[in-house]
This record gives sequence, C-alpha cells and structure tokens, in this order.
Amino acid sequence: MGRLPVASWRGRRRFARRVSGAGFAVLVAALAAHARPVLAVGAEAVSLDEAARRLASGGWILMMRHAATEPGVGDPPEFRLGACATQRNLSAAGREQARQAGAAMRAAGIRLHEVRTSQWCRCRETAELAFGRAADWPALNSFFASRGGESAQTDQVRAWAATLEAGRNAMLVTHQVNISAVMGQFAAPGEVVAGRWRAGQIEPAFRFVP
Repeated sequence: MGRLPVASWRGRRRFARRVSGAGFAVLVAALAAHARPVLAVGAEAVSLDEAARRLASGGWILMMRHAATEPGVGDPPEFRLGACATQRNLSAAGREQARQAGAAMRAAGIRLHEVRTSQWCRCRETAELAFGRAADWPALNSFFASRGGESAQTDQVRAWAATLEAGRNAMLVTHQVNISAVMGQFAAPGEVVAGRWRAGQIEPAFRFVP
C-alpha cells in the first residue's frame, strides 16, 4: 500500500489529540450506544434425530429463520406488509427447503403445539409450507430497517415465553435480527435454534437444520 499524504497523517494526529483522555471515553460511549448486540457463544449443532430426542420432553421455544430468499438484503424501499409483491420473498429453492423441513420434522416425530410467524410474507410462507398453519404475531416482525422497536418486541417474546406451558413446544418463524436479539444466536436460512425459559430469558441450548 502507498503512503497516505502528509495532510492525512496530520489529520489523524489532530483527531487522536481530540479524543484522548475524557474525549476518548465519550467516543467509546457513543460507539457503544450504536453497537449491535454481541452474539452469545453458538449453541450446539445437533442432528435432526438428536433434536427430536431432546424436544420430546416439551417446554421448548424454537426460533426458525425463514427459508432461502431471492437475492437481496432487507426489503425494497416502500415495501408493505400484506403486499408480498413489494417484499423480498422466498426463492423456488427456499419454498422447497421449507416443504422439506416440515416433512423432515414430522418424520422425526417432532411435535409442535403452537406455530407463530412474523407478518412478512417470506416468514408466513415458510411457516405454512413447513407446518401448514401459523398465527401472525407482530412481535416477530423484522426491525432490520427500523431499529428502535427491537427492545419492545423482544420483551414481548420473552414475556410470552415465561408463560409457555410445560410439555409444549412452540415454533416461532422469524428473521435473523430477531433471533439475535432474543437468543444471541446467528441462524442460517431455514435453521432452527432451540431454547428454554430460564432466569428471565430464553436460554439457547442447541440448533439444527431440519
């Protein structure tokens, strides 16, 4: 790499002097305020058969990221809920992925007593293709493009999880940002993270790909 112009080096030195001492502390605080949540250590990856064995006891909250989509990040400008044509949707491969995921879970004997989904079309379609049913739940809606509502939505999910009856398994089909906020985990499209309610939070225990 070539050297930076002298003016650039001088600019850096002036910046360093400005943020030294108390100024540096202010800068760190400002950056921290805008930082994304730190992900927890990745939950153990297990086979579908092992997941079925663990889930048999019930009392599990399962967060599934929607299946594979058409290329893109987030949604097109001015997208609208309820208008799938304005959103980033599942690809043909994603639809098949969702169908196969549901079939594999049923074949493994995994019982789901409740299925909830984000109102985004890619999540609803994933849930319907995989499980045949799903109840809309705005608490699972993506906040990727509108940061600020994640705390309220995450609190709703946790409050609900605290009331989950023993022996029941619930599937929540949602988005990566929501899974990160609730469980501190990264999930690939179609992947499921399983956790249990403990000490005021949903504690991730394992993950699997149906």
